[in-house]
Amino acid sequence: MLKKIKLSSLIYPIILLILLLLLSCEHKTKPDDNRINYNEQAAFDQNKDAEIQRYNLELKKKESKNRYPCDTIAVIEHIFDNYPAGTYLLEFDRTTTYNIPKPAVIYFTDKDGSKFVFTVIATSRAGERLIEPTNVIGYDQSFIDLDSTKLGTPFLYLVLFECSGENLIKQWEAPIPSHGGFNSITLKKWNYNGTYYLENYFHYAQGVGHINYNYFLIDNIRNYPHLLMTYKGTSFKRTLANVNNDKFPDYYEHIFYNLNDKVYSKDSVAFKWSAKDTLYINTKNQKQTRRY
Repeated sequence: MLKKIKLSSLIYPIILLILLLLLSCEHKTKPDDNRINYNEQAAFDQNKDAEIQRYNLELKKKESKNRYPCDTIAVIEHIFDNYPAGTYLLEFDRTTTYNIPKPAVIYFTDKDGSKFVFTVIATSRAGERLIEPTNVIGYDQSFIDLDSTKLGTPFLYLVLFECSGENLIKQWEAPIPSHGGFNSITLKKWNYNGTYYLENYFHYAQGVGHINYNYFLIDNIRNYPHLLMTYKGTSFKRTLANVNNDKFPDYYEHIFYNLNDKVYSKDSVAFKWSAKDTLYINTKNQKQTRRY
């Protein structure tokens, strides 16, 4: 006759086995304090970051077959050699998952034959962790304005270099009033008078839209540019305009109506640039002004 197996004799080994499995999993997932991610270390160590940037730059030099004066590699090297640690050339947002991102560089030849390079760079705030360019580019990164200090605070600039022989000479550096969400930069012409301007396109996820920071090259490319912001979203819109027939761009601020079943706009108000006040002024309410 078979002996009855006690239930307790089965439960205890099972419980012991479960505990051993849990302890094993905990041991595997517990981070090793001695093995910190190298890139994370570099974010707080300027020397390590410089080592990584120099290594990547040398790789680009070896892999590049067609070099020319003031090319993209020269721009990256110039930024590395002449700007504070934690300064990087940005790239365009990816249009597809697998495409190679394009560097934020535009080449331009003036009427007199002078050659120029427009670039968008991002630099880190002193005293904070160094930024990573990937945290500045793309739709999701436009939320960085809500909490930009955790991953470092990026400051963005549009920079104009003149290409003189094989040397890059900075003509001006204009701040871009945004911390993240960069998409692209495009050289365009204003239809009204043919003035060139640089459109810096930024995603604006909070408003389900985008913001353009437009830098107009008034009079001469070497002069500091004039900034005008335009934008478009679900319930906001500002468009480029010519209001008073001068050389400075103006804009229309569109007025939106939010109803229970729809959001629409059927009115707008003009803002014109006042060179005297260096402000945009509402043509219907002189007390309402904007900087750009």
